[in-house]
Amino acid sequence: MKKITKILAVALFASAIAAPLCAKAKKSVKIAIPNDTTNEARALLLLQDKGYIKLKDGAGITATPLDIKENPYNIKFQEVEAAQIPSVRRDVDFAIINANYALGAKLNPSKDALLVEGSSSAYVNIITVKKGNENKPETKALIAAVQSAKVKDYINKTYAGAVISVVENPTDGYDSSVDYASLKGKSISIAATPTPHCEILAIAKEILAAKGVNLKILEFTDYVQPNNVVESGEVDANFFQHVPYLDDFNKENKTHLVSAAGIHVEPFGLYPGKQKSLDVLTK
Repeated sequence: MKKITKILAVALFASAIAAPLCAKAKKSVKIAIPNDTTNEARALLLLQDKGYIKLKDGAGITATPLDIKENPYNIKFQEVEAAQIPSVRRDVDFAIINANYALGAKLNPSKDALLVEGSSSAYVNIITVKKGNENKPETKALIAAVQSAKVKDYINKTYAGAVISVVENPTDGYDSSVDYASLKGKSISIAATPTPHCEILAIAKEILAAKGVNLKILEFTDYVQPNNVVESGEVDANFFQHVPYLDDFNKENKTHLVSAAGIHVEPFGLYPGKQKSLDVLTK
C-alpha cells in the first residue's frame, strides 16, 4: 500500500511540474502568404528580415516553408493564391499581401501594415514583351509614356508610398527615335492587373492619345494569362510582374518573355487579421 501511495505521489508531483510547462507552450500563429514561387519566398524573406524566422543557408527567391530552419514563434503558414489573400485575412492571424491586391482591398502598406518590406530593386514591376519586340516602335512609344514625368507624378501623388516609382530620368512622354506619324491610328495592346497597373496605364493612354495612338488596356485578375497572351502574340505587352516572377514563369512554361522597362516597386506588407498586434508572437 505504501508503495502504491509513493507511486501516486511521484505521479502527482510530475504532473504538477508538467502543468505549468504545458501552459507555457507557445500557441501557433497562422499567417497567410502567396502560393506562387517567387512571391511566397518574398513573404518569407520579409519575415526573416524582421527576425521572425530563419531560412536555410542559400534559400533565396524560391524559398518555401520547407526551407525554414528556425521558427521560434511557431508560425504556421497558409499558402493562398495571391489575389485571394485579402479575402482570407479575417480567417488567419496575419496576412502578407502584394501591394497591388492590398490597394484593391483599401489597404496601404505605409498606413495599415504591421511590417513593410524594404524597397528592393529585385522586385521592380516591369513592362514585359515577347523577346525580339523590345525595340519595336510600339514598344518604345509605350515605355516612353509609362516612364514619363506625368506618370511618375501620378504615382507619387496617388499611392502614398504603396507604389514607389523607380524611374530616375522621366521622359516628356515621348521617344525622339520613334516616328509617331507612322503609328497614328494604330493600337498598342497591353495586359495588366487592375490596381495600380491599369490606373497607371490610363495616364499613359492619355499621353499616347495626343499623338493619335490608342493604348488598349486589357484587365486581368490573375498572374498567368497576361503572360500567355503576350507569348502567343495576341497582346503586345503586359504590366503586372517583377523579374524574379518572370524568370520563374519562363522556366516553368518554356516561354520567351523579356523585361522591356522597370516602372515601380510595390512593397509587401504584413497586415492584421484576427490579431491586431505582433505582440502575440512574443507572448
